[in-house]
Amino acid sequence: MSKRLEDFMSSNREEFDDLEPRADIWNNIARELDAWEEAAPKKREAKTFSLGFVLKVAASVIVVMGLGFAVYLKGQHTATVNLADINPTYARQQMHYASMIESKRTRLKLVAKFDPQLYNEFTADLKKMDANYKKLNIDLATSPNQERVLRAMIRNLQIQTEVLNQQLSVIEQFNQSKKDHQNENKDI
Repeated sequence: MSKRLEDFMSSNREEFDDLEPRADIWNNIARELDAWEEAAPKKREAKTFSLGFVLKVAASVIVVMGLGFAVYLKGQHTATVNLADINPTYARQQMHYASMIESKRTRLKLVAKFDPQLYNEFTADLKKMDANYKKLNIDLATSPNQERVLRAMIRNLQIQTEVLNQQLSVIEQFNQSKKDHQNENKDI
């Protein structure tokens, strides 16, 4: 405290001491505290649940969530779009390119037996294009311009076909050069 306040209190000490609290003040405070405690809301006792009850509730929640997820998945499968409804010509093109790609991939898989490293390099690019095609197919159901998405899907299939043709051409050239090299060695 400041020095002036301390000096004031010590010089006027008698004036402060002449006022004393009433004798029943502490009794009044005690009564008010008791009344306040009685008026205050009582704490609720914590409820305890048996392990069996908790397990039943948990099992119910799991069953409900499982059913909800099954309904969600079923709804996802029904969201497929009939391509012929959008544009029959594009639907035929899509089927044509998809069948070409499937046959070329089958031919490319034969390379995997003889040169797995080359096959892995070739399929890496195709996997990226196939992932893009699948994303377009998913977007087709919700797109406001489905014909445009269908054209993009067909263009993706065309590019996949071109890439497969180039890869098969490289393999044929490699095999032909290998045969020519073997024939030269036989002639010598």
